[in-house]
Amino acid sequence: MSTIRPIQWEPVGKKLILLDQTRLPSEEIYIEYTEAGDVAEAIRSLVVRGAPAIGCAAAYGVALAAIQYTGDDPRNLWETIRNSMEILAGSRPTAVNLFWALDRMGNILHSMEGQECPRIRNALEKEAVRIFEDDLASCRAMGDLGASLVPVNARVLTHCNAGALATAGYGTALGVIRSAHREGKVKMVWVDETRPVLQGARLTAWEMVHEGIPATLITDNMAGRLMGSGDVDFVVVGADRIAANGDVANKIGTYSVAVLAKHHKIPFVVAAPVSTFDTDVPCGEQIPIEERDPGEVKGYGGETWAPDGIRIFNPAFDVTPASLVTAIVTEKGIMKPPFEPSISSLVGKR
Repeated sequence: MSTIRPIQWEPVGKKLILLDQTRLPSEEIYIEYTEAGDVAEAIRSLVVRGAPAIGCAAAYGVALAAIQYTGDDPRNLWETIRNSMEILAGSRPTAVNLFWALDRMGNILHSMEGQECPRIRNALEKEAVRIFEDDLASCRAMGDLGASLVPVNARVLTHCNAGALATAGYGTALGVIRSAHREGKVKMVWVDETRPVLQGARLTAWEMVHEGIPATLITDNMAGRLMGSGDVDFVVVGADRIAANGDVANKIGTYSVAVLAKHHKIPFVVAAPVSTFDTDVPCGEQIPIEERDPGEVKGYGGETWAPDGIRIFNPAFDVTPASLVTAIVTEKGIMKPPFEPSISSLVGKR
């Protein structure tokens, strides 16, 4: 079990506490939230990031909206919650776990129609806690399942951060690595830096050092060289949304890693909870891709290295076709190609 706790709920004070991931690794700062709008901004500004973690934070944001309404009119409470849910839904477009969590909270709200305000507040808080606990359990399960795919003495490459920081506290891709490391199967982890926001260099590397897992940081454009020299045995990444056909949206640069892995005949595995699948989207071309501030590409940490006047394109995600994916690990089991029948069956049972 990871000792990293990126998301914490204070049940007595009714506060959400988030580890500010924009300050890592130089500072370990925790921020308290009592307003749904502030939680939406935390999601938008990457204080909390990673698809499962975004879903957990959004669920707590809905609970906070209910708690902050101190009146006794259920209709006004419903309106307050609905407005907050719209704000939370607009925070980031690609990670489907956000909308999945909001749907779960919305279902609880509808089931409480006609109930008094205190009962509605209590039910929403309990559902937010349940979403958090479900994510933690699912990450542990997929970590243990995915570890079975990792060869002994493996040199594992991962891209971006799909660890404790991106979830309730164990990780998807890094959950697989954690479990495999616990079994003595991991020789070393290659950590892509993940431009432009450096989630690998700042966050994954921090998690590896924090928990004593042997790792080496590389720039994104070194992955091909390492694969070509035979220094990578296994690739595992997370996902922000998986289409009905198995196409995977993940952090920008994942597609390049998948192409390289395919060329070098290295297993390319995706680890994601069932909540990350979106069967309403038939293929990756229809997944909405978030574009972020051009300033993320111009420089970092207050330093700018690109000239004024240069046009910048900054998509936060890309789509890896299902044909490049060796396996998809979920908390319910491991899928192998062709993915579509397994996804249809699995998601229908969630």
